[in-house]
Amino acid sequence: MYHSYQDGFIEVVCGPMFAGKTEELIRRIKRLEYAKQNFLVFKPKIDNRYSNKNEIVSHNLSTAEAILVESSVEILEHINKSQIKMDAIIIDEAQFFDEGIVGVVDRLADKGLRVIVGGLDRNFKGEPFGPMPQLLAIAEFVTKLTAICVKSGKPATRTQRIINEKPAFYEDPVILVGAKESYEPRSRQCHDVPRKEK
Repeated sequence: MYHSYQDGFIEVVCGPMFAGKTEELIRRIKRLEYAKQNFLVFKPKIDNRYSNKNEIVSHNLSTAEAILVESSVEILEHINKSQIKMDAIIIDEAQFFDEGIVGVVDRLADKGLRVIVGGLDRNFKGEPFGPMPQLLAIAEFVTKLTAICVKSGKPATRTQRIINEKPAFYEDPVILVGAKESYEPRSRQCHDVPRKEK
Protein backbone atom coordinates (compact mmCIF):
# COMPACT_ATOMS: atom_id res chain seq x y z
CA MET A 1 0.00 0.00 0.00
CA TYR A 2 2.80 2.42 0.88
CA HIS A 3 6.12 3.18 -0.80
CA SER A 4 9.29 2.31 1.04
CA TYR A 5 9.88 4.37 4.16
CA GLN A 6 12.73 6.13 2.32
CA ASP A 7 10.06 8.12 0.49
CA GLY A 8 8.29 10.73 2.59
CA PHE A 9 4.53 11.12 2.58
CA ILE A 10 1.72 12.63 4.63
CA GLU A 11 -1.23 10.76 6.14
CA VAL A 12 -4.11 12.68 7.70
CA VAL A 13 -6.62 11.06 10.06
CA CYS A 14 -9.62 13.37 10.54
CA GLY A 15 -13.27 13.49 11.52
CA PRO A 16 -15.46 14.81 14.34
CA MET A 17 -14.90 14.31 18.05
CA PHE A 18 -15.48 10.75 19.33
CA ALA A 19 -14.69 9.21 15.92
CA GLY A 20 -11.54 7.46 17.19
CA LYS A 21 -8.85 9.67 15.60
CA THR A 22 -6.35 9.45 18.48
CA GLU A 23 -7.15 5.74 18.82
CA GLU A 24 -6.19 5.31 15.15
CA LEU A 25 -2.95 7.29 15.67
CA ILE A 26 -2.09 5.05 18.64
CA ARG A 27 -2.79 1.95 16.48
CA ARG A 28 -0.35 3.26 13.85
CA ILE A 29 2.21 4.07 16.58
CA LYS A 30 2.01 0.44 17.80
CA ARG A 31 2.70 -0.76 14.26
CA LEU A 32 5.72 1.57 14.03
CA GLU A 33 6.99 0.11 17.33
CA TYR A 34 6.46 -3.43 16.03
CA ALA A 35 8.42 -2.56 12.86
CA LYS A 36 11.22 -1.07 15.06
CA GLN A 37 10.82 2.33 13.40
CA ASN A 38 12.13 5.51 15.06
CA PHE A 39 9.47 8.16 15.60
CA LEU A 40 8.42 11.13 17.69
CA VAL A 41 4.86 12.07 18.72
CA PHE A 42 3.80 15.71 19.20
CA LYS A 43 0.69 17.37 20.55
CA PRO A 44 -0.17 21.02 21.28
CA LYS A 45 0.12 22.12 24.93
CA ILE A 46 -3.42 23.53 24.79
CA ASP A 47 -4.93 20.01 24.69
CA ASN A 48 -5.02 18.97 28.37
CA ARG A 49 -8.43 17.24 28.43
CA TYR A 50 -7.32 13.88 29.74
CA SER A 51 -3.73 14.50 30.76
CA ASN A 52 -1.26 17.27 31.54
CA LYS A 53 1.50 14.71 31.05
CA ASN A 54 3.60 14.18 27.93
CA GLU A 55 1.21 11.83 26.19
CA ILE A 56 -1.63 11.64 23.75
CA VAL A 57 -4.79 10.11 25.18
CA SER A 58 -7.82 8.79 23.33
CA HIS A 59 -11.37 9.09 24.69
CA ASN A 60 -11.18 5.48 25.85
CA LEU A 61 -7.92 6.40 27.66
CA SER A 62 -5.36 4.57 25.49
CA THR A 63 -2.09 6.50 25.65
CA ALA A 64 1.17 7.05 23.79
CA GLU A 65 4.14 9.13 24.89
CA ALA A 66 4.26 12.59 23.28
CA ILE A 67 6.18 15.86 23.31
CA LEU A 68 4.06 18.90 24.20
CA VAL A 69 4.77 21.97 22.04
CA GLU A 70 3.40 25.51 21.82
CA SER A 71 4.07 26.11 18.11
CA SER A 72 4.77 24.26 14.88
CA VAL A 73 8.37 25.49 14.71
CA GLU A 74 9.13 23.66 17.99
CA ILE A 75 8.45 20.37 16.18
CA LEU A 76 11.37 21.03 13.82
CA GLU A 77 13.58 22.09 16.74
CA HIS A 78 12.93 18.79 18.56
CA ILE A 79 13.58 16.72 15.41
CA ASN A 80 16.80 18.64 14.65
CA LYS A 81 18.00 18.07 18.26
CA SER A 82 17.35 14.33 18.08
CA GLN A 83 20.46 12.15 17.78
CA ILE A 84 18.41 9.36 16.20
CA LYS A 85 17.44 9.27 12.52
CA MET A 86 13.65 9.41 12.46
CA ASP A 87 11.41 7.30 10.22
CA ALA A 88 8.08 8.89 11.18
CA ILE A 89 6.56 11.89 12.93
CA ILE A 90 3.07 11.80 14.48
CA ILE A 91 1.16 15.01 15.26
CA ASP A 92 -2.15 14.89 17.15
CA GLU A 93 -4.81 17.65 17.40
CA ALA A 94 -3.31 19.50 14.42
CA GLN A 95 -6.30 21.88 14.26
CA PHE A 96 -4.89 23.71 17.31
CA PHE A 97 -1.56 24.50 15.64
CA ASP A 98 -0.63 27.74 13.88
CA GLU A 99 -0.72 27.90 10.05
CA GLY A 100 3.04 27.15 10.02
CA ILE A 101 2.22 23.48 10.69
CA VAL A 102 1.41 23.05 6.97
CA GLY A 103 4.94 24.03 5.90
CA VAL A 104 6.49 21.97 8.72
CA VAL A 105 4.58 18.82 7.71
CA ASP A 106 5.38 19.36 4.01
CA ARG A 107 9.10 19.88 4.74
CA LEU A 108 9.29 16.73 6.88
CA ALA A 109 7.68 14.63 4.13
CA ASP A 110 10.08 16.16 1.57
CA LYS A 111 12.96 15.00 3.80
CA GLY A 112 11.72 11.41 3.46
CA LEU A 113 9.70 11.09 6.68
CA ARG A 114 6.32 9.46 7.06
CA VAL A 115 4.19 12.16 8.70
CA ILE A 116 0.94 11.08 10.37
CA VAL A 117 -1.37 13.94 11.35
CA GLY A 118 -4.61 13.70 13.35
CA GLY A 119 -7.18 16.41 13.86
CA LEU A 120 -10.73 17.71 13.68
CA ASP A 121 -11.51 18.66 10.10
CA ARG A 122 -14.42 20.93 11.18
CA ASN A 123 -14.99 23.22 14.15
CA PHE A 124 -18.22 23.25 16.16
CA LYS A 125 -19.76 25.60 13.56
CA GLY A 126 -19.32 22.91 10.90
CA GLU A 127 -16.63 24.95 9.14
CA PRO A 128 -13.08 23.88 8.20
CA PHE A 129 -10.89 24.03 11.32
CA GLY A 130 -7.60 25.97 11.38
CA PRO A 131 -4.85 24.50 9.18
CA MET A 132 -6.70 21.21 8.57
CA PRO A 133 -8.00 22.06 5.04
CA GLN A 134 -4.43 22.74 3.83
CA LEU A 135 -3.13 19.59 5.53
CA LEU A 136 -5.85 17.53 3.83
CA ALA A 137 -4.94 19.13 0.49
CA ILE A 138 -1.23 18.21 0.71
CA ALA A 139 -1.73 14.69 2.15
CA GLU A 140 -1.05 11.58 0.08
CA PHE A 141 -3.44 9.53 2.22
CA VAL A 142 -6.59 10.65 4.06
CA THR A 143 -8.58 8.56 6.53
CA LYS A 144 -11.88 10.28 7.30
CA LEU A 145 -13.54 8.71 10.32
CA THR A 146 -17.13 9.13 11.49
CA ALA A 147 -18.70 8.80 14.92
CA ILE A 148 -22.33 7.88 15.69
CA CYS A 149 -24.84 10.71 15.99
CA VAL A 150 -26.28 10.82 19.51
CA LYS A 151 -29.65 12.02 18.15
CA SER A 152 -30.26 9.90 15.03
CA GLY A 153 -27.81 6.99 15.27
CA LYS A 154 -26.62 7.90 11.73
CA PRO A 155 -22.95 8.53 10.83
CA ALA A 156 -21.76 11.69 12.59
CA THR A 157 -19.43 13.94 10.61
CA ARG A 158 -19.77 17.02 12.84
CA THR A 159 -19.08 18.07 16.41
CA GLN A 160 -21.91 19.69 18.37
CA ARG A 161 -20.87 22.07 21.13
CA ILE A 162 -23.23 22.15 24.11
CA ILE A 163 -23.23 24.95 26.72
CA ASN A 164 -25.70 24.66 29.62
CA GLU A 165 -27.46 21.84 27.73
CA LYS A 166 -28.08 24.08 24.67
CA PRO A 167 -26.25 24.33 21.31
CA ALA A 168 -23.48 26.95 21.30
CA PHE A 169 -24.12 30.09 19.23
CA TYR A 170 -22.33 30.69 15.95
CA GLU A 171 -20.43 33.70 17.36
CA ASP A 172 -19.00 31.76 20.35
CA PRO A 173 -15.19 31.35 20.35
CA VAL A 174 -13.92 28.56 18.09
CA ILE A 175 -11.47 27.08 20.59
CA LEU A 176 -12.89 25.67 23.82
CA VAL A 177 -10.99 22.60 24.91
CA GLY A 178 -13.41 20.06 26.31
CA ALA A 179 -14.68 16.50 26.06
CA LYS A 180 -18.01 14.78 26.76
CA GLU A 181 -19.29 17.62 28.96
CA SER A 182 -19.05 20.16 26.08
CA TYR A 183 -19.30 18.20 22.83
CA GLU A 184 -21.17 15.40 21.14
CA PRO A 185 -21.06 13.85 17.67
CA ARG A 186 -23.89 14.75 15.28
CA SER A 187 -24.95 13.99 11.72
CA ARG A 188 -25.36 16.84 9.23
CA GLN A 189 -29.14 16.87 9.81
CA CYS A 190 -28.88 16.97 13.61
CA HIS A 191 -26.06 19.53 13.84
CA ASP A 192 -27.46 22.79 15.24
CA VAL A 193 -25.63 26.14 15.30
CA PRO A 194 -28.07 28.93 16.29
CA ARG A 195 -27.52 32.25 14.47
CA LYS A 196 -25.55 30.64 11.65
CA GLU A 197 -26.76 31.87 8.26
CA LYS A 198 -28.54 29.12 6.41
